[in-house]
Amino acid sequence: MGFARTCSVALVGVEGVVVEVQADLEPGVAAFTLVGLPDKSLTESRDRVRAAVVNSGGEWPQKKLTVGLSPASVPKAGSGFDLAVACAVLGAAERIDPRVLADIVMIGELGLDGRVRPVRGILPAVLAAADAGYDQVVVPECAAAEASLVPGVSVLGVRSLRQLVAILTDEPVPEEERHEQGRPDPLLAGLRVPGTGAATGMHSTGAAQHDHDLADVVGQPAARTAVEVAAAGGHHLFLEGPPGAGKTMLAERLPAVLPRLSREESLEVTAVHSVAGLLPPGKPLIDIAPYCAPHHSATMQSLVGGGPGVARPGAVSLAHRGVLFLDEAPEFHGQVLDALRQPLEAGHVVIARSAGVVRFPARFLMVLAANPCPCGRFSQRDALCDCAPSAIRRYQTRLSGPLLDRVDLRVEVDPVSRAQLTAPGARGESTATVADRVRQARQRTAARLAGTPWRTNSEVPGRELRSRFRAVPGAMDQAERNLERGVLTARGIDRVLRVAWTVADLVGHDRPDTTDVALALQLRTGVPRGVPMAIGALA
Repeated sequence: MGFARTCSVALVGVEGVVVEVQADLEPGVAAFTLVGLPDKSLTESRDRVRAAVVNSGGEWPQKKLTVGLSPASVPKAGSGFDLAVACAVLGAAERIDPRVLADIVMIGELGLDGRVRPVRGILPAVLAAADAGYDQVVVPECAAAEASLVPGVSVLGVRSLRQLVAILTDEPVPEEERHEQGRPDPLLAGLRVPGTGAATGMHSTGAAQHDHDLADVVGQPAARTAVEVAAAGGHHLFLEGPPGAGKTMLAERLPAVLPRLSREESLEVTAVHSVAGLLPPGKPLIDIAPYCAPHHSATMQSLVGGGPGVARPGAVSLAHRGVLFLDEAPEFHGQVLDALRQPLEAGHVVIARSAGVVRFPARFLMVLAANPCPCGRFSQRDALCDCAPSAIRRYQTRLSGPLLDRVDLRVEVDPVSRAQLTAPGARGESTATVADRVRQARQRTAARLAGTPWRTNSEVPGRELRSRFRAVPGAMDQAERNLERGVLTARGIDRVLRVAWTVADLVGHDRPDTTDVALALQLRTGVPRGVPMAIGALA
């Protein structure tokens, strides 16, 4: 009779649970039983592990073998338990000293030839192991850089089961050929991630391309100001205008205006992309704001997360701490758009399935872009637009009122004139100039919100705005009159004050004054208030 145990990690969303992998050998008819709520891919590990052990030069025990995964109440999914199961079996067979295995966490899939292949979620798995007090982790060699992001953990990267057995038994380590790293899930092959180029359907990237600069956007002072305010305060943005006016250009340049992610934020973002299988080779840490732009045919599961079996992160989570751009927003299904209401308010999404409840972070900056009518030329209706009034009305009401009420900034993007396009010196401020102002505004916000759980003005609750973070006396009078006339809702007036604080941070005011609130109202309602639309003119 032999017994051995080691550890692995089960992922529930981006949270990990350390699982003890126990192997027990008893006399009897040779059989391999796996217990502890495994899913189908984990049940198949019996055949993968047996073949890997034999093809690595080991001897498979011809006894009754039971492998238990504890705690048994936690569902286990995926092939990341293979390495731990194989070592536990070899420990029970006394090929490896069981005492060596007890305090090691092992994560990795085994090929039939004994190769150790990468799996999703290495970073959150190692974080869970560190939180549980483990300081030794074994992972596939190609994932060692990702695992090493967790401080205080000794990481061993191996290429094959033979190498790991040799290390654990103090034998000469065989030289193994370096194998190609695992590829992302084919279901997510259309996602573009940092360091890659292809993109179809939905794409996600760590930041805007290096050749994307705000100076390339011709004209659009109101839209450029809205982008700057959105970046400084984390406010959601709605851009409406005809095709070719620059809505997509502005959205693509927004991530480069955002500040670089802090260490804590980088780990959060990297953990989500790791679970999704979207970390590119050679870039284990994402330290720049992600950008995700799903196609308007995206399903609810692809947008908010879900899928068969264990739920996977959707676009709202892949855009965590970055930008979610919904181009042609009225073309999205209404139920898909309305599913965004909860993550917009809460900063996370909770997905309930029969396999369990999963929580993914979803603190993103949303940018909606839409044409004014089906043909896109409603602003020039007298000359070009052929849409019937009823068609225009139906098109514009596809975005529900409750969703738009959660959008702080609404700007009309005008068509670019020939004079603007051909005028010499028509380039606006560069991304670097705007990003510097945004960085300084974020610093002022951070100093004011120090000691609170909020990081940006868009996160401050309304009750705090009305009690602790008031504007200059009388500055909100115009906004309150709009509330009485029904132009603004109670949520809307709170959002006006949030935007006013962001404007004040950008121009260097200690508290929002009448001009700051007027600009916030103009950006919220689209009604001119007689204030300059350039932040530089207000400073």
